[in-house]
Amino acid sequence: MPDAASSSRFDAIVIGAGAAGLFCAGVAGQLGVKVLLVDHAEKVAEKIRISGGGRCNFTNRELDPRAPHKHFLGANPNFCRSALARYTPQDFLALVLRHGIPFHEKHKGQLFGDRSADDFIRMLLAECGAGGVTHLQPCQVGGIALSEGLYEVQTSAGLARAPAVVIATGGLSIPKIGATDFGHRIGKQFGLGIVAPRPALVPLTFDGTGWQPFAELAGLSLPVRIATGEKKDLIAFDEDLLFTHRGLSGPAVLQISSYWREGQPLRIDLAPGVDVAQELSAAKARSRKRIANELAQWVPARLADAWAQQDPAWQRPVNEAGDKALQQLAQRLSRWELVPTGSEGWRKAEVTAGGVDTRELSSQTMESRQPGLYFIGEAVDVTGWLGGYNFQWAWASGYACAQGLASRLP
Repeated sequence: MPDAASSSRFDAIVIGAGAAGLFCAGVAGQLGVKVLLVDHAEKVAEKIRISGGGRCNFTNRELDPRAPHKHFLGANPNFCRSALARYTPQDFLALVLRHGIPFHEKHKGQLFGDRSADDFIRMLLAECGAGGVTHLQPCQVGGIALSEGLYEVQTSAGLARAPAVVIATGGLSIPKIGATDFGHRIGKQFGLGIVAPRPALVPLTFDGTGWQPFAELAGLSLPVRIATGEKKDLIAFDEDLLFTHRGLSGPAVLQISSYWREGQPLRIDLAPGVDVAQELSAAKARSRKRIANELAQWVPARLADAWAQQDPAWQRPVNEAGDKALQQLAQRLSRWELVPTGSEGWRKAEVTAGGVDTRELSSQTMESRQPGLYFIGEAVDVTGWLGGYNFQWAWASGYACAQGLASRLP
């Protein structure tokens, strides 16, 4: 640590140089806050680098800050309303345009860089540079203590002191790139409540023996409607489903995984928009094709074949099949109900659900009830849908925090 690492040198120490930490540090620095940014990882913002297939799905045009419950979950989904309203996707897009980064829009409002996620990392580092941010990385962070109104942060470069500390260390997802529970541990240390973390946006797995008939479909993708929960708790998505050797993945399953709870069934319509019972009944009157061949009009042929193999009554020509058998087949295809045995866990989870309880934080500044201690991004119990929503939460919470840090200046 430089010998100037004293309380007079830094107004705030930001721990974690991911999306939220980088953005917060840059904005705060440009508002006049003297910021020290530290991160233990060898590479800066590795999660940004691998996101969106390497192109970074950096925000989503469809985000509605007036109704955050539409795209975010947590113990209190409305907590994020204030920050999202004050820093919108359009605000971040303006920054992207100012840096000349080309981008494109995919379906459902998802915005991606045209070239590489590195464009966005360079942009955030440039913003930190413009704010005079001192950036130490890799730099191990040990304990945090409070002494005479100043936070003392032990690092591998020495002791740093500041009246404010921002925890932007993310959650537990993707440990191979350095994810840890540091943020949750610091929250507990200072007496803050933690909503139990769990993997979110994660593939789901099924019993090995029971899944065997479908394991051969690994790599097969198709559009579905997937749902879980009952009545007022029902949540459903219309997205693509991907079969894997161990279970199900693809956008449909990643989305539903954030809401699924152990023991709950999933209900999947494999031919959304098709009245399969009516179509099979009509086929019976005019066709001599195998049932699987008829099904292949609405689902991929490999899936149609695997589906028909489940019951001898479904393996004959459609005109020879009984009405009851066809009705059962249609019902099963349109409402496939199955219970996952688990998920692929932190190794494959894109984000962490749970984290520092939002009841402990100011929705205006992200400051906790422990004065001078802030939490932003994935460390907080705010989890967005797939499709750029979690990055927008990183930008918005980082911006709110930066404003809060600036308001502390004399």
